[in-house]
Amino acid sequence: MKAAVFREYNKDPTKVVKIEDIDVPKIKANEVLIKVESASYNYNDLWAIWGEPVKTPLPHISGSDVAGTVVEIGEDVSKFKVGDRVVSHSNMSCRICEQCTAGREYDCKDRNIWGFQTGPLWGGFAQYTHLPEVNVAKLPENVSFEDAAAISMVGMTAWHMLVGRARIIPGQTVLIMGGTSGVGMAGIQIAKLYNCNVIATAGNQQKMDKCLELGADNVVNHREADWNKKVREITKKEGVDVVFEHIGKNVFPQEVSLLKMGGTLVATGATTGYDSTLDLRFLFFKGTNLLGSTQGTKAELEQVIYWVSKNKIKPLIATTLPFSNMVEGHVMMAGAEQIGKILTTPQKL
Repeated sequence: MKAAVFREYNKDPTKVVKIEDIDVPKIKANEVLIKVESASYNYNDLWAIWGEPVKTPLPHISGSDVAGTVVEIGEDVSKFKVGDRVVSHSNMSCRICEQCTAGREYDCKDRNIWGFQTGPLWGGFAQYTHLPEVNVAKLPENVSFEDAAAISMVGMTAWHMLVGRARIIPGQTVLIMGGTSGVGMAGIQIAKLYNCNVIATAGNQQKMDKCLELGADNVVNHREADWNKKVREITKKEGVDVVFEHIGKNVFPQEVSLLKMGGTLVATGATTGYDSTLDLRFLFFKGTNLLGSTQGTKAELEQVIYWVSKNKIKPLIATTLPFSNMVEGHVMMAGAEQIGKILTTPQKL
């Protein structure tokens, strides 16, 4: 089969990611073999190639979001059959510890992100891949492979942040940072699904307009020095109930200052850097809740897919690349200028 493989770390993906011929993986008793029809890009694909912040196993196939068809099942697999349309659940955990059995697999001490921390040669940018059946969800017939691959990780992550962790309720004001990122676009739509008032941020007018199309009630340009003052003006100086954060140190202090009394900031990722500072007075005087969040549960992924099937969450796709040119997707991710998810089609070279 064809797979996108890198055998060393490098800041320039074009120097190390190559399409290679490798063997189709052999599956274990609890696994399914998936013919990958669509795979999408995430920022952790760049981290894997860079070898930061952790060294991924080499040689490596990255890719944490795939959708496709089951072509083989292991002898212990009971919930899937050959021909099933499926999407990946990238949050890999032991499934037997106290956290996992309580439905909190995101808190498993042995948790890994498939396609990022797994390997060697175990990720989604390949014509075939394998996953334990517990890491696979079925796709309704009216959800395309492309939409499923585009929404799986970002949708599950956003759902877990807003519903699982921040526990949003109707009427709250939610600030969605980076509204045209993959996770941001999902966040806007999930918050509106819960009838929240949504303020989104974006880095240029085109992206700001897209946030409004997705349902945001207001939008500000986070590249402007006074962006936080504009958020405060929109809220009539009251601030926001929830901040949906994944930007990192460039905006973290301002985000915390925008919270209402008892407000909640829920964070996943730190694209601009992780070494931020915090005025602790905002923490204790305002009763601020600071929550971390990473990925989500399979049940949360299934919720997202359900709402996609009902046309209430709409994945936004920027472009689809032929597999022979898939490395260009990594370059685009690093540039961060696209609006929507980048996909590649491993079956179409």
